[in-house]
Amino acid sequence: MSLKDNIGMVKEELSAEEQFFEKAVVTEKFVKKYKNVMIGSVVAIVLVVAGNIAYNINKEHTLNAANEMLLTLQKNPNDTHALKEMQNLSPVLHDVWLYSQAVAKQDVKTLDSLQNSKAPLIGGLATYEAAQNTQDKAKLENYAQTQGAIYRDLAQIQLALILMNENKIADAHEKLSMISINSPLATVAKALMHYGVK
Repeated sequence: MSLKDNIGMVKEELSAEEQFFEKAVVTEKFVKKYKNVMIGSVVAIVLVVAGNIAYNINKEHTLNAANEMLLTLQKNPNDTHALKEMQNLSPVLHDVWLYSQAVAKQDVKTLDSLQNSKAPLIGGLATYEAAQNTQDKAKLENYAQTQGAIYRDLAQIQLALILMNENKIADAHEKLSMISINSPLATVAKALMHYGVK
């Protein structure tokens, strides 16, 4: 190797070291400038993760406690303490339990109280069951007109049967004709129009 090559290698090494030190100084300045922001970000991430874990643990505990209350109520449906505890832990499960008991006992008063339930479907189902148990034409009519009513067609058939018993054949025929041909109850409606309503 010649002296010229050695000098070239030394220059390259010095420029590489200079670049390394330059980047180290820039990085050090950046860290000093944004140190608090970086520490705050790490702390915030840790707090969010810890909060999420605590929330999930609490949610699971609440779910397990509500399920225990449900099991207690299945063993003893008259346990008012378990019923109140379930209402505090899970209002939706509480309403579902009350609905199941009211349907089994045909308890119209409880069904009426559940008509404004926050539990999905329970309000509508309770409205239908209460109207069906009392054979209340106005309630059945209101339920059948409700958008998204699950038992709409069944309510129409029940209205038609009530009207048939009152000898209002034309009105019963009108109710039965409101049932869609795609409905599972279309054949029942057709049979009632043919055989039951003349």
